[in-house]
Amino acid sequence: MTALLGVTPHLVVPDAAAAADWYAAAFGAEERSRIPLPGGAVMTVELRIGDATVHVASEFPDAGIVSPATIGGTATVLQIETNDADALWERATAAGAEPRHELADQFWGERHGQLTDPFGHRWNVAQPLRDVPHEEVVAAAAELFGGG
Repeated sequence: MTALLGVTPHLVVPDAAAAADWYAAAFGAEERSRIPLPGGAVMTVELRIGDATVHVASEFPDAGIVSPATIGGTATVLQIETNDADALWERATAAGAEPRHELADQFWGERHGQLTDPFGHRWNVAQPLRDVPHEEVVAAAAELFGGG
C-alpha cells in the first residue's frame, strides 16, 4: 500500500503576494518560498502557519483556478490551534478578518470561533481548554441540535 505523507491545503486568492502579506499580519505566517511570474504576478507562495504548510495561489480564471470570491463562497474551513485564542482572534480581526461565529468557550472543551479572511476563506480559531469525555460531547451536541 502507498504511504500517505500528509495533506497540504492550497488556497486560491485573487493575489497570492497580497494574501501572503495578510496571513503574515493576521496569523504570523512565515513565507518559505514563492514562484514569481513575468510582469510581477505571483503564481504561488508557500507559507508556514504554526507547524502546518499552506500554499496560497493566485487566481487564474482562464485555467479554472478561482477563489471563493469568484465562485460565491466556500464550504471549507481551516482550523488554527493556538495556546491563546483571544490574542490570535484580536490580531486577525485587527488585520481585517470578519467574525462569523464569535469566540467563546465551547462544550467540546475549546475556546473557539470562526473568521472569514478578506479572500473569502474561513478559519476556526481554537484553544484547547479541557479534555471532555466523548460521551459528554455527544450528549451536549444532541441537546444543542434538538435531540435531547
